[in-house]
Amino acid sequence: MPSPIIPAAEALVRLRDGNARFVANVRSVDALASLSRRIDPATQQAPFAIVLGCADSRAPAETIFDQGLGDLFVIRVAGNIVAPSQIGSVEFAAERFGTQLVVVMGHSHCGAISATVDSMQPSDRPAASRNLLSITDRIAPAVSPLMQTELVKNRPALLRAATRANVSASASHLRHGSRLLEELILNRGLIVVGAEYDLETGVVDFFDGVL
Repeated sequence: MPSPIIPAAEALVRLRDGNARFVANVRSVDALASLSRRIDPATQQAPFAIVLGCADSRAPAETIFDQGLGDLFVIRVAGNIVAPSQIGSVEFAAERFGTQLVVVMGHSHCGAISATVDSMQPSDRPAASRNLLSITDRIAPAVSPLMQTELVKNRPALLRAATRANVSASASHLRHGSRLLEELILNRGLIVVGAEYDLETGVVDFFDGVL
């Protein structure tokens, strides 16, 4: 029997509660128990949230939100960028499993954000590889307006603003760059939100698209 679909608002509460446990350095019994059992491959997946996050080794979504095996459908790529493969992955999970919450999660001290900012400033550093440029070039449009402001005189503030601008741009791309996701948003209750994870405090701040 398929698991009931969890509304986006309830899924967001689950993530907030899980992050509060993580910050408090406690784990839920269910999350711990799930790690000690195998998943029956014949059982249909039923993730209650889709998380598009950064590949940074310090930002694993399942740990940050204190969730167990099968709870989250996680897509990780440097800079939490949105390219066709990421859109397709979100489409797959949202349509196949009925998951109604998508979270785009950036984080503080992101190397991809730093690399993008560096690429937009005069430097004698060696040119980045073509593959790295395929990442920073997707981040650059969100960061470019910030480079024309006073933030360029305050690198920490610039990186923080760039991280959030990139998250908002990725979330907007998911909302408006896929006919399938647009339909799910209009007709099936799908919600796309943006968040930032603070590596120092452990807190996830949901700041974009939250009702």
